[in-house]
Amino acid sequence: MAAKYSAVFKCIAGCGEEYQLDEIVYRCKKCGALLEVAHDTEALKRHDAAYWKSLFDGRAGTTKWPYGSGIWSKKEWVIPDISDDNIVSMYEGNTNLFWAKRLGDMLGMSDLWIKMCGTSHTGSFKDLGMTVLVSMVNEMIHRGKKIKAVACASTGDTSAALSAYAAYAGIPSIVFLPKNKISMAQLVQPIANGAIVLSLDTDFDGCMEMVREVTKDETIYLANSMNSLRIEGQKTISIEISQQFGWEPPDVVIIPGGNLGNLSALGSGFRMLRDMGVIDRLPRLVLAQAQNANPLYLSYLKNFESFEPVAAKKTLASAIQIGNPVSVQKAVKTLKEFNGVVEQASEEELSDAAAAADRTGTFCCPHTGVAIAAMIKLLEKKVISPKDRTIVISTAHGLKFTEFKTGYNENALEGIKGKYINSPVEMPADAGRVREVLERKFAQNNIRAFPR
Repeated sequence: MAAKYSAVFKCIAGCGEEYQLDEIVYRCKKCGALLEVAHDTEALKRHDAAYWKSLFDGRAGTTKWPYGSGIWSKKEWVIPDISDDNIVSMYEGNTNLFWAKRLGDMLGMSDLWIKMCGTSHTGSFKDLGMTVLVSMVNEMIHRGKKIKAVACASTGDTSAALSAYAAYAGIPSIVFLPKNKISMAQLVQPIANGAIVLSLDTDFDGCMEMVREVTKDETIYLANSMNSLRIEGQKTISIEISQQFGWEPPDVVIIPGGNLGNLSALGSGFRMLRDMGVIDRLPRLVLAQAQNANPLYLSYLKNFESFEPVAAKKTLASAIQIGNPVSVQKAVKTLKEFNGVVEQASEEELSDAAAAADRTGTFCCPHTGVAIAAMIKLLEKKVISPKDRTIVISTAHGLKFTEFKTGYNENALEGIKGKYINSPVEMPADAGRVREVLERKFAQNNIRAFPR
């Protein structure tokens, strides 16, 4: 008979408070700190590391419900006590670990990889957490909880994931978006999935305040990353990366951060791998922020002795345009444990970094550009080594940001000169003229001349 596994919400401040996962609670009722999902590791350790590796490897990519999902293939380590019938999954996860060989060669790096989380169902890594949260809401409804909707504040990707998974489950969703601050592709996703979309004349932090107020009504369930159910899904990125390398951890993992739940999720996954004996060391974690929304970077410069929210300025990396992140406590704790680093990128740096990566075959979102730009700066500062096995987490698909791509290559982004602009050449349909242009282009790119 299989061992019985369990998990609970636990206060991260160490006050000892615990809550059941079907309780509607987002912060510790005793001290106000954030919560995390704590597993009964003693029960899990009844099986050794070899057992877990074999189990997870055997499920990968299968069609047996729900284990073909990259998240639910690790069900025992995520939410063990949930009915398979109530799981809401689109077989998310199992995303490509892209060997960025040409980009690595350009930077003198021998072992550079990009985890393409944007190839998930709604085009971002937010799917990984939302499958867990919406599944648990579905479970709670079936257990008799009076939940009539799920709600989130978003800069785009969270709203897309929530609306899609809620639609799949038949649960109403509400999203609060900052007016005129997200791409059209991101705006249309929740609209298409039938969410109640409220476009507020404020920034993300203002939307976050509104969703906190609305979810005081316990019939509306909070779906932002301060809800640690989201973190449980997102932590599988760490498990999946290690699995893709034959259960070996990388040396460095770089991720862009706004509300900062993603960083603590990475830490949670690697920590669990170590505690279960699957890996014997932890990677170094790097958090990359846009210079225009950089409160954690400013705190890092002061060794995290204090943290002050900032008024986030407009940034092309709109999903991380957040000045008062709700998961800052978890992020700081994670960075301290993982020998972490925080770096920032200017608008020009993130734009050029995304464009440079695209010239080697990727199609980077601006947030991935932030991560790559931060990596380049840390290489130059010798904070990370070019010999390190380095993973950049690409958080969303570039197709969600075509305005950014078009603006860059048309030299139309305000304040951005652009080192890698590649505009179309408009010309008459004349074979001779075409040959001349191609020869000139080939010469510029060191390609042999077009044959006559």
